[in-house]
Amino acid sequence: MAVIARSLALALLLGLLAPAVNAGEPAALEPGTHTLDTVATFQLRTRWGQRVIGAFPDTDVVLEAMPDGRQRVRVALATGALVIADSTRYTRLARGPRFFDSERHPHATFVSAPFEPALLERGGPLPGTLTLLGESRPAAFEVEATGCDTPGRACDVVAHGTVERDDYGLDGLPMLLGNRVHLTLRVRHADGS
Repeated sequence: MAVIARSLALALLLGLLAPAVNAGEPAALEPGTHTLDTVATFQLRTRWGQRVIGAFPDTDVVLEAMPDGRQRVRVALATGALVIADSTRYTRLARGPRFFDSERHPHATFVSAPFEPALLERGGPLPGTLTLLGESRPAAFEVEATGCDTPGRACDVVAHGTVERDDYGLDGLPMLLGNRVHLTLRVRHADGS
């Protein structure tokens, strides 16, 4: 579940997707905000090694193009919409008061530090702040290097992160579930261009 927070950061990194110019350099986006389509998935293991896979089907990811050419990503994952694959019981537990407490904390958020658009092509760490259950902590996610000229348009930007559940008080069912949550974000410009 904490992985979700890191996933947010990764989704933000994916927002770095900027069009490339003919010279192969990333072009600056017009200053302002740009909406990104995002697929946010997470995975954790039970104490017996079984994988628990889930998704955040309701995400709000915005890329802010700053006047100086850098970018910042803001990710909000709706905790009340998260789904654990093939398990209504686990889904209910994950949304409940012992995990995401979605009634009191409807979103898990990540806000990246400003970054250079080239990060999307070359890959690397994307630092920022992750907030879960009202607890904000520094977090960093790893953006994969892309193999295309226009990351976020011609190909997805993919980011990965790991969150320790107990760092954020996501301590439900400690005898059943492991502490580490692995998050993956796939991001693309919403306009598809």
